[in-house]
Amino acid sequence: MSLLFRSLALVIFGLLSLSAGAERVKDLATIQGVRPNQLIGYGLVVGLDGTGDQTTQTPFTLQTTLSMLQQMGIVLPPGGTTQIQLKNIAAVMVTGTMEPYAQPGQPMDITVSSMANAKSLKGGTLLMTPLKGADGEVYAMAQGNLVVAGAGAAANGSETVINQLSVGRISAGATIERAVPNNIAQQDTFNIELKTSDFGTANAVADAVNRHFGRPVAQAQNARVISIHPNNLAGYRVSFLAELESVDLVVPRASAKVILNARTGSIVLNESVTLDACAVAHGNLSVIISTTPQVSQPNAFGGGRTVTTRQSQIDINAAKGKVIELNKGVVLAEVVRALNAVGATPQDLLAILQAMKASGALNADIEVI
Repeated sequence: MSLLFRSLALVIFGLLSLSAGAERVKDLATIQGVRPNQLIGYGLVVGLDGTGDQTTQTPFTLQTTLSMLQQMGIVLPPGGTTQIQLKNIAAVMVTGTMEPYAQPGQPMDITVSSMANAKSLKGGTLLMTPLKGADGEVYAMAQGNLVVAGAGAAANGSETVINQLSVGRISAGATIERAVPNNIAQQDTFNIELKTSDFGTANAVADAVNRHFGRPVAQAQNARVISIHPNNLAGYRVSFLAELESVDLVVPRASAKVILNARTGSIVLNESVTLDACAVAHGNLSVIISTTPQVSQPNAFGGGRTVTTRQSQIDINAAKGKVIELNKGVVLAEVVRALNAVGATPQDLLAILQAMKASGALNADIEVI
């Protein structure tokens, strides 16, 4: 009995390990047509404590304020607008993302960003701002009190700022006024799109879906799009899509790739990166230039003039280089361990990996971002 229990435990452990390594369709792909929509709007933030726009330098803030006042029935006398100094108002851009299937009346988070020279939006209130989509139509209205995650203090000419004071956020600060048409729920056939193009992954997704439903309902069209052709979807499209997104599959290994960030010196290698037999030599060469000013002064009655000259001393230090040999078929862990043993910095690693790729020893594609 104990032997049977032990065998059963091993089988269950193996199945759990296999399922833990699997991925769901919803993690790899999205349903074509189900997507968020970005919204944008221009508005005013009022109630600032003297940290708003300098209207003499940003005339559009004053123009927007005057236009708003005219819509409310307030008309200023001619020539009186040149003396207005608005320090408690700031012109801002309001952005937000409307989720798929958002319906009128639902709230939406928004971000408010200063677009002029306001010092801070802390404590401000966004006035009613229409948010438009790419088609120019209004899909939401935004208004509310800003939350700025920062602080600033100034005294006697010194100033200290923590975080960004010119950007704020309003949770549930916009209300959806118009829904985006979407007829995916009425379609009998639809497509799913991989987040990353790969022929192996597309074929694996199609096979897993067909295996799960027990009939050929999926077919890979290319490296990104998989067509779904179920039968008799009337009445249970939503349940079918939910079941489709939960299908588990084992994803094929990705192509070998090395990502280099030239600005930060970051390097990321995936598990498929290998090396052929090669040798890497690394040595540090430092050049030190020190300049010392010297003053040449004539005698008291020499009739000359004082001259300032500079004398430079240049020292070149070449540290003892290190050579490391890498065998064919080296895996990622050994590559990283070998490069660290050489004592290479991130910038040195950029040059070393590019040289390996040029020599044909690095079996991976290099992408510089």
